[in-house]
Parts: sequence; C-alpha cells; structure tokens
Amino acid sequence: MKRVIFPGTFDPIHNGHIDIAKRAARLFDEMIVAVYDRPLKNLLFSPLERLELAKKAFSGQNNIKVTLFHGLTVDYCKEIGAEVIVRGLRVFSDFELEFRMALANHRLAPDIEVIALITNEDHSFISGSSVKEIASLGGDVSSMVPEHVAMALYEHFREAEANGSAEDINVSLRD
Repeated sequence: MKRVIFPGTFDPIHNGHIDIAKRAARLFDEMIVAVYDRPLKNLLFSPLERLELAKKAFSGQNNIKVTLFHGLTVDYCKEIGAEVIVRGLRVFSDFELEFRMALANHRLAPDIEVIALITNEDHSFISGSSVKEIASLGGDVSSMVPEHVAMALYEHFREAEANGSAEDINVSLRD
C-alpha cells in the first residue's frame, strides 16, 4: 500500500489544497493531509482549528486522512510509513521554493520521493494569505474555500473586531 503525505500549514485550507489532495488520493492508496503545527510564520488559526477545518473539508473521503504533525516532514514520513511527499505548484515562483525543499528533503531522506502536482487553473490565484486578506476586509471568499472555512474566517475577524484586536491580525497577499 502506497501512503503519501501532503504537508502544509493550511491556514486556512482552501480549494486549491483540496484539489491537490483529492487528485493525489486518486493516484495513491492513502493520502495523509499533514497539518504542520509550528511553522515559522504568523498564523490566523491554532493548530487544532486548522486540523478541524481540514478534517471537515475531507469528510467522506475514505482514503484521505488528516493529522497534525511537528518536526521535520521526512521524519514524520518515516514515522507513519509514507513513501512520498506531495506538493502543489500554483505559479512559477512556487517552483524555486518547492525545488529547494525537495532537494533538502532528498538529502535528509533519499528513500522518500517528492512529487509536485500542478494546480487546477481555476485555483491558481488562491493562497491562504489572499483568502485571509479578502476575508479580513469583508470580501466574498465563498469561491475559494469550503463554506465551513469561510464561516470560520468571518467569525474570527468578527471576534477580533469586537475584542479590539483586529489591528493585531496581520495578513498579507504574500505567501
């Protein structure tokens, strides 16, 4: 059985992520969407919130599981017996970062392969940062994320506004 992982922060999970995971799930026996708990970037949602949003996005998908992980991706692969890391490429600028990460992962674990799937054209403009930026300004993100994620975003920003902490939330169109 081929087990693969699709690691990311998923802050928030969006239709581009979901498309990549579902397409990879058609190619492999088991797809693990691995939510990274401590990335070196500012996050809107906590690790458990991101985990729950992702789990709900893949509800009913029998060969897609969602887990939380920490540490090196290749170490997590070894821990769960995954042989492949799946990554998504949206735009040309993604390639350089993904290429460097793939080389570093290969250096750390030559037996774990990295494959990149090209995003569906309909999702090429979507990033977690752009979704958060649009939602923070009250824009409609319903075509970019599942309904439960849109609701979580709007609720988060409503609460921040009510608590007077909206200024503390930094979102940027840069990923």
